[in-house]
Amino acid sequence: MKALVKEKLGFGNLNLLTVEEPTVKEGQVKIEVKYTGICGSDLHTYEGDYQVNAPVTLGHEFAGVVVEVGPGVTGFQVGDRVTSETTFSVCDKCRYCRSGDYNLCNRRKGLGTQVNGGFAKYLVANARHVHKLPENVDDASASLTEPLACAYHAIQKTHIKPGDVAVVLGPGPIGLLTAQVAKSYGATVVITGLDHDQTRLNKAIELGIDIAVNIERTNVTAIVNELTDGYGADLVFECTGAVSAANTGLDLLAKKGEYIQIGIFPKAMIEIDFKKIIQKEIRVIGTRSQKSADWEPSLAMLNDQRVNGKTLITHTFTIAEWNKAYQTIKSGEAIKVSLVPVEVEGTE
Repeated sequence: MKALVKEKLGFGNLNLLTVEEPTVKEGQVKIEVKYTGICGSDLHTYEGDYQVNAPVTLGHEFAGVVVEVGPGVTGFQVGDRVTSETTFSVCDKCRYCRSGDYNLCNRRKGLGTQVNGGFAKYLVANARHVHKLPENVDDASASLTEPLACAYHAIQKTHIKPGDVAVVLGPGPIGLLTAQVAKSYGATVVITGLDHDQTRLNKAIELGIDIAVNIERTNVTAIVNELTDGYGADLVFECTGAVSAANTGLDLLAKKGEYIQIGIFPKAMIEIDFKKIIQKEIRVIGTRSQKSADWEPSLAMLNDQRVNGKTLITHTFTIAEWNKAYQTIKSGEAIKVSLVPVEVEGTE
């Protein structure tokens, strides 16, 4: 089968290769992939800024159908429509695994990073981390379950409540999903972007987000102050990974507000205004990926349409068209790009 493989670290080195189909072992299921989303971390991996266990097939946001079950697997059968958590294996012994926070396990191995992922025709997943798709969730929407679970995970770390004012910095896929989840909790949601984000800001309004602000043309501070009688936002979700956005978020927050960092910064060491954190008694929250408890609620939100995932997918390419997909994302033209397998050997 064909797979899009990160052959070695550094910029590029992501190639369409012919590889052997995976085989199932005990406790595993083989999934025929229908759609796999391109995540920001896939871009960082391609550009050499994110470390994976190369060589490895990338792709961790996927949905498909079970084509084989391994020994000892119960609850799944051939033909089941499914998605899977990104986690392939954890130690099951550390304090984080025991508390259900396996996303923090030091021995965790993830699909698409340490274990072959979804930029291929087939992959093998650990059955314990696989979830059946609800009736109203189509394959394309289901491929967004992982980023939605990340957004849901971030929201769960806060004290969000009806009537809160929440600012989401960045209208990318994670920002648009986070905004929808925050809205479902009864918050008034403001999402921000730049000139090149106008299509995404328009999409936010289409999705029912209260206010979409192009901060290059409109004063977002004035808008937030008007909404909050000058106090500032109750919550800020930083989804861009830009240092300037992080410091803007601290400016926008009310005293005792909650700042949640979702976006990944290009560099580990950044300049952040800790004076505001101290003087305003801001609660700073880090959020990493997602955990098992986030998946069924996320699928339920897709199923009852509290969150619309499919509308975020603006472009679909085959795994043989990585370069086109990459350029589409980098140009700012796309909101979310999905890849589908190459059906015929040698297809380019």
